[in-house]
Amino acid sequence: MVVYIDNLNVDLDLISKSDIKSCALTALEQEGRTADEDLSIIIGDDDHIQQLNREFMGIDEPTDVLAFPAGHIDPDSGHLYLGDVIISLPRAINQAKHAGHSPSAEVSLLVIHGVLHLLGYDHDQPEVKAEMWSSQDSILKILGIEIKSPQPTDQLHG
Repeated sequence: MVVYIDNLNVDLDLISKSDIKSCALTALEQEGRTADEDLSIIIGDDDHIQQLNREFMGIDEPTDVLAFPAGHIDPDSGHLYLGDVIISLPRAINQAKHAGHSPSAEVSLLVIHGVLHLLGYDHDQPEVKAEMWSSQDSILKILGIEIKSPQPTDQLHG
């Protein structure tokens, strides 16, 4: 498994790239995914994510995390490319402050949440939301990450 991380001019002092990668890999492993699957995580700002949200979801406002499943074979690696997870770091910082946990914990939650979306999870109906939140909780527990609220606190459009 390869997790590509791209930082779009935001300060990543709050969480290391290795921590981001660890969250993604743990989520993939807990979901029984194979070593031949890759994904990208992009850390950006509200302006970038609002542009994507407007263009692809028809919602002209920023959000905390978006996930864009791909599901194609990368011709160079031969691996299944799962897709892209885009996170707004300013939004994550603000949500962490309001929820009473660290920005690092919030980014970790958003990484896990986005990866689960790439794997087909959703939260548009109560029964599937409960399943997704249960998976998030399990992965956070494995990673030893404690958060006050076990789900992203903002609108999720990913």
